[in-house]
Parts: sequence; C-alpha cells; structure tokens
Amino acid sequence: MKKEEIMKVKRILVVLVIVSFVAGVLPFALAEQNAKVNINTASLEELVSLKGIGPTYAEKIITYRQTHGPFEKAEDITKVKGIGWKTYEVNKGRITVE
Repeated sequence: MKKEEIMKVKRILVVLVIVSFVAGVLPFALAEQNAKVNINTASLEELVSLKGIGPTYAEKIITYRQTHGPFEKAEDITKVKGIGWKTYEVNKGRITVE
C-alpha cells in the first residue's frame, strides 16, 4: 500500500471510531435529559438535570422539602423562592412527586 492509501484508511478508521462512540453515548445522554425527576427524593445531581435548575436552586429545593415536607404536586416547585412558572413549564413533563 502507498503512504496516501494508508493515511486514507487511518482517517476512515478514526471517523468510524468517533461515529461509534457518539452513537453509543448519545442515547444515554439524551435519556438522562428526558428522565423523570422526583422532586421529593431527587439528589442535587438529579435536580440540576432540570432546565434552569443549577446547584443553588437544587439546594433550595432540597432545603424546602426538608423544611416544609414533601411536595404534593409537581407545580409546587414554584413555591421554592426563585423558581417560577416559566421554569416549571419548561420541566413539567419531567417533574414528578410520586
């Protein structure tokens, strides 16, 4: 084989490895983004998977439920200071209180 052919085969192999990696990892990443989050039991890491909820708001959710007891319905997340209806609306398909 010529040097150019070897380089072409190497490039193809690199592309195949990258495509295989993305195809193997992407479904799991997307599944996590769409997974249900029980705001009564979720860890900080699970809470931050919700859109618009960073570590600070996740801590507020945890503190709220420790102080006031479990949330009765998903929209009760808006009772947490700083979390409004817009954040609830974006996440309502993922939030659960089961």
